[in-house]
Amino acid sequence: MSRSVGTVVRVDLDDIAARLAVPVEEVERVHRLAADRPSAPLPAVTDAPALLDRLGVPPDDAAEIIAGWPTPEITAGRPGPEAIAGWPGPEAIAGRPGPEASGWTPELRWLLDRSIALVRADLGGHGWLPPGPVLPRERGPAWRHLYAYAYLALVDVVLGYHRDHGVAEAASWATLADLGRNLAIDRRMRGEGWPVMQSWLTLHVRGGLYQLGRLQHHRGDGAVELHIPDAGPLTPEAVADSLDQGRAFFPRHFPDESYREFVCGSWLLDPQLAEYLPAESNIVRFQRRFELEPYQPPEGLDPDVEVLRFVFRTLSTPLDRLPRRTALQRAVVDHLAAGRHWHWRRGRFPL
Repeated sequence: MSRSVGTVVRVDLDDIAARLAVPVEEVERVHRLAADRPSAPLPAVTDAPALLDRLGVPPDDAAEIIAGWPTPEITAGRPGPEAIAGWPGPEAIAGRPGPEASGWTPELRWLLDRSIALVRADLGGHGWLPPGPVLPRERGPAWRHLYAYAYLALVDVVLGYHRDHGVAEAASWATLADLGRNLAIDRRMRGEGWPVMQSWLTLHVRGGLYQLGRLQHHRGDGAVELHIPDAGPLTPEAVADSLDQGRAFFPRHFPDESYREFVCGSWLLDPQLAEYLPAESNIVRFQRRFELEPYQPPEGLDPDVEVLRFVFRTLSTPLDRLPRRTALQRAVVDHLAAGRHWHWRRGRFPL
């Protein structure tokens, strides 16, 4: 996988890609963006249960993550060629499976280290940032949770960024606990949701997104992008409180940035929903806050898939087998069964 020439370590990216079973272009991208930038260590495994609990990680996922926890040679930062070449034996923590059982391989350890460095290099950024290639997660806990380990390694880094900007600890932990929410959703979706989630979660550990009450507020260019997590009813009162928090939060903590409006892109803003939902439903009242932009089909995104992902947490269940317990579920199914399609709409209103 690597070879030393004097003091220079050359990495065979083609070999890494082949062993990871991913396109070499994706490995080259990680290598290029991470470059020689510093990685970050994982916390000690003895600290993992408390940290995972604070991040809202469900017990089943926490048990898997701890079972596959990398050994100290991996968590100490960037592994050198000697560390990459062989797995530690006696140093492994007692009671946990060895590298073969949990799935760790030299190339996977390289990817963990470089993925951490890639995300850390964009600390403070707020753009979409895939942390690495989609992996064959059936190979074991290390493969299944590699980007969760990267997230955990970056928690202390982003907490420091938050402190530098005066962000209260409660807001920091509420934001970072989206890891647990997304792991729970992915488990419910039997792994269908993670490829999107692994990129989404890089916003949290770069300081680009903050949970402020009911809504997530995402720093942007002149606008605060709103996101609606799966976190209870979208009542007008909860939305108004969250917006008020956002109006105070950004001038206080990011005074050098200027925000003029709130924006949102979502299938929840599709006016077609009003054909099915009561006029005073939470979703319709949320829609009324926004002035919609002219409709344009989104690139690289299928709104029908996104609706199924968020409403039913499945992408593979036939329409006639989906539940119809709520007005929203019935609306989604009836609309698609009639051969119609949902739209992804963008809207805005002054901050």
